[in-house]
Amino acid sequence: MNRYLWAVFLMAAVTLLTRAAPFIFFSHKKVPSYLLFLQQYMPPIVMALLVINSFRTIDWTLFPHGLPALAGALLTAILHLWKRQVLLSIGGGTLVYMLLIRLL
Repeated sequence: MNRYLWAVFLMAAVTLLTRAAPFIFFSHKKVPSYLLFLQQYMPPIVMALLVINSFRTIDWTLFPHGLPALAGALLTAILHLWKRQVLLSIGGGTLVYMLLIRLL
């Protein structure tokens, strides 16, 4: 068989195992408290790290002083609080950011 086909089969098997692992390991047991903790707090922590990382390389002393990034982040937050639609929030913020970096 072609080696690429084997690679696809291997990736499919690994993907299937990673998706099935929680059901295999925790179907008959109580979920450990540290996993419940991670489930609750990991998404906001990851989002905060992404925001911090996106703003860390901005040179605030040069024009446009981070305006495109701030406007994109602000619109993303407003859209998300208003509509609670993730794709709309991300798409709207990205669109405003991309337009502003081209226009300013």
